[in-house]
Amino acid sequence: MREFDGIILGSGPNGLTVAAYLAKAGLKVLLLERRYETGGGLATEQVTSPGYLHDTHAIYHMMVDYAPIFKDLDLEKKYNLEWIYPDLQVVMPFTDGTHLALYKDIEKSYESIKKISAEDADAFKDFAHWSQEATDLFLAPASYVNPMAPLEQVALLQANSITRRADEMTGLTPRQIVDDVFKNERVRALFLYLACMWGLDYDLEGVGYLVPLFINRGYHFRLCRGGSHRLVHVLAKNILENGGRILTGQIISKIIVENGEAKGVELDDGTVIKANKFVASSLNPHQTFSELVGPEHLDHYLIQRIKNWKYTDWSFFSVHMALKERPRLKIASSNPELDDALVYVVGYEDEEALVNHFEDIKQGKLTGGGFKCGFPSTHDPSRCLAGGAVGYISQEAPYHLADGGALRWYDVRREHAERCKSVLSRYVDNINDQNIVWDYISSPLDIENKLPDMKQGCFKQGAYLPLQMGYYRPNEVLSEHSTPIKKLFVCGASTHSGGMITFGPGYNAVQKIAEDLAIDKWWGEPESVARAREAGLF
Repeated sequence: MREFDGIILGSGPNGLTVAAYLAKAGLKVLLLERRYETGGGLATEQVTSPGYLHDTHAIYHMMVDYAPIFKDLDLEKKYNLEWIYPDLQVVMPFTDGTHLALYKDIEKSYESIKKISAEDADAFKDFAHWSQEATDLFLAPASYVNPMAPLEQVALLQANSITRRADEMTGLTPRQIVDDVFKNERVRALFLYLACMWGLDYDLEGVGYLVPLFINRGYHFRLCRGGSHRLVHVLAKNILENGGRILTGQIISKIIVENGEAKGVELDDGTVIKANKFVASSLNPHQTFSELVGPEHLDHYLIQRIKNWKYTDWSFFSVHMALKERPRLKIASSNPELDDALVYVVGYEDEEALVNHFEDIKQGKLTGGGFKCGFPSTHDPSRCLAGGAVGYISQEAPYHLADGGALRWYDVRREHAERCKSVLSRYVDNINDQNIVWDYISSPLDIENKLPDMKQGCFKQGAYLPLQMGYYRPNEVLSEHSTPIKKLFVCGASTHSGGMITFGPGYNAVQKIAEDLAIDKWWGEPESVARAREAGLF
């Protein structure tokens, strides 16, 4: 029987984080992965033609400047990990030749918005400066601290003038927040899209405190040079250098529990691997508890709470394109700089068009609505080894289609891909069969089939709902990443602080594992967390 100090289930960003920190702490750890490739959503693949590298899931990274893992593991200096951080972040073009542009420089964004609405430009500048303060002080560092009970946290937030404003947004919907700040319909469309693109329902109350964070991060995206999977390469190398092991192609049949304690895992071929100190699962709650642990080891309350766990009813429909040459934004003929944006949001001429698209998604309808898109090879030519360009379309779309359910995607995916290309061609030149060498289509159903922990294509392992966030993610029993089963921990995106490749869930799980097992921490507290603690927010 093979034995390790700890076994981690799932090699996505959070499983890799747990393995990396604890391997460096001197533990003998084993990372098990069902697929034959590590990384989960950190996937860079040749899915079209040879030489074209596509990020088929996570493309842009929003928390690089806050995530402790990069500094703690010295990933940039030690492994030559590079980030591309263009000044021009987001462009929303309109068919009348106008546009909105967001830069990482607030003043440049102000000038762009001013051309559409001077009033909204002023409002943006105020909101941008405040949201940056709130992000630095609390919203970002909160991703890397295990959550406290809601009433305790609210009391601390209300005592600070900066965070009070964010807390008071909690009961508002994203649309109410955006409409209160901005007046112009096109400006509202851009900021409502940024607020909702990573999983918030536009009319949902109870999670409004996330809106300033999502909008702020919406013009602070980074691109990983060489593809998102480059992150996996360097993390895996770090784990192996510190004595950890990674096994792919491993199907786990159960987590072994004896006398209320996790003892290891059993594989589908009957192989038993013993864990002397801990087992950590980065899978979703149903996989971890209903399938691998089994209800016989759980009390009725936890079983019910896990049954009530909800996934989003929408995900992303994507078209990845290998191109002979880089398409050009039509309005860039008079302003070439616009061709260098990291992200384009197209197909929405006003806020109503965006809201109509969101409503169609809820009804399971496919429309010619808008989406975000981009051409990563503009900033990273290494993604096209033989020249040309890579492009993508990523549209929010329903998992269950009204005219046939999820399986209907097999029939309509090509038709919808062509519909999306047609929308893109209104704003961009050279989207045609002559320029597109090959394309690769991924529907919400395809995401679930490829990455089963993302049930219904839910890239966050669970919807962002008021009772599924913070202290309640995935529930109050599991909120600190420990479980009622001794030596069993949870560390996936279904735990605090959620999805979007922030490394927060894995980092927070490491804190709890180290505390429970009395492991000497070789790492220190992140500077942003220390500042928030000094400000009395934790």
